[in-house]
Amino acid sequence: MTPQALVPYMIFVPLAAAFLIPPFGKKFKRAGDAIPCAASVCVTTLGLYLASSVALSKVLVHKPYGWQAPFGTAFVVDGLSGIFLVAMNIVALVVAVYSIGYLNTYTDRWKFSSLFMLMLAGINGVLISGDIFTLYVFLEIAAISGYFLVAFGIAPDGLEAAFKYAVMGALASVFVLLGIALIYAHTSTLSIAGIASVISVGQQTDVLKFATVLLLVAFSIKAALVPFHAWLPYAYSSAPAPISAMLAGVSTKVLGIYTIMRIFFVMFEMTPQVSMVLIALGVASMVVASILAFVQVDIKRLFAYSSISQIGYVALGLGVGTPLAVFGALFHLLNHSAFKPLLFLASGAITRLTGTRNLGKIRGVMKDSPVTGTATLVGSLSICGIPPLGGFWSKLIIILACIQAGRPVLALVAVVVSVLTLAYYFRSITQVIFGKSVIRGQREGAVTVSMAIAMVTLVIISASMAILLLPNTGNAVLKEAVSVILNGKSYSAMVAGVLK
Repeated sequence: MTPQALVPYMIFVPLAAAFLIPPFGKKFKRAGDAIPCAASVCVTTLGLYLASSVALSKVLVHKPYGWQAPFGTAFVVDGLSGIFLVAMNIVALVVAVYSIGYLNTYTDRWKFSSLFMLMLAGINGVLISGDIFTLYVFLEIAAISGYFLVAFGIAPDGLEAAFKYAVMGALASVFVLLGIALIYAHTSTLSIAGIASVISVGQQTDVLKFATVLLLVAFSIKAALVPFHAWLPYAYSSAPAPISAMLAGVSTKVLGIYTIMRIFFVMFEMTPQVSMVLIALGVASMVVASILAFVQVDIKRLFAYSSISQIGYVALGLGVGTPLAVFGALFHLLNHSAFKPLLFLASGAITRLTGTRNLGKIRGVMKDSPVTGTATLVGSLSICGIPPLGGFWSKLIIILACIQAGRPVLALVAVVVSVLTLAYYFRSITQVIFGKSVIRGQREGAVTVSMAIAMVTLVIISASMAILLLPNTGNAVLKEAVSVILNGKSYSAMVAGVLK
């Protein structure tokens, strides 16, 4: 079977798992654990294979049913989607392993597993969609699954958070659908490559500019950039720890930042106006979220606000738009996809150890659970940008890119926010890791073997991210993804040539 023919299986495998889990999960207790892990292993392996195939052929295009453009759809994997397929599915696999132990106190675990697989199918669908309506459909599958998963614990705060998340998500979805309708009315095609070709021929009309505004607002909501961030602290803090990790490490990256890259760099050419908006959103997210993080007493809300701040770095790099800035933004996004899920998984273990999420009452985690303490320490050092961890290098690259682009003020803002991040993490997390114990919750079996394996895996990945900067390794992969982002017309030409 050719690599092109395998592309749809990135969707089919988790989708099949989602529908297999209910009948088997009701009869066999462990089916709800085994099937998601097996499916995640399959799609992670397949993602690695497809990414390696893209390195040779530049782009893989699969046309279901052989329909020709402008009818039907196409699944596409290139240097950008390939690196996301690998990173996001690795995180999903780690979260699936962690969930085995974390969910041992929950009933109806098979429902969680089925929704988890639906979310993964939607995320993979967004990554390989070759047209904007198919992208929208899979975006909705992932988002709706996320709404239910946030509320899975049935706690009042979880239900409230899920409602806020759903309202904001529905608003974004309406904007996306309206934007797609306007684009189709102007271009008579839904293909990303076809739209790019049409727009390159003529000027952007007022209708297209309005569609651009709608899509930018919608995907900024999905990415939780300030001032569209209100749903995120509630959703991240109220969801079960595995879902907080998925939302932080995968969902907002794909449904928000990846779609911004794909739409505004590849489908549309980046304009100075959109660039300035991204810079403004990035700076606002970095500064506002850092200030709000200082006053948090809930460990998961602290991690949530710091997540908004770090995504601000990514938006800033994309807004600056130079090759070095985009490289730094992409590298920081990958770093964040490793260390932020690590922190949320650690927060789940901390809550079970201590019985609280209150930072004032959590002390001495390293003594009682070295794995959890180490995970919290490595994740915190990474997000603060302490060398030689990957977070340091990605922030440094973005700062240098701002200076290189003649924007020293933006570089100064990035430095100041990095110092603020170090300050509030040092203030809040030092006692959590090394302080003297105050209270304890579920001591026996609080951190299970599967939870420990998941955290150790992400510790290793987070500590090793700087390897991606070495020549002839991940550096080449990152540069290929940057090339796709900055040379969208080349992507469009390659894909359109296959679809004809």
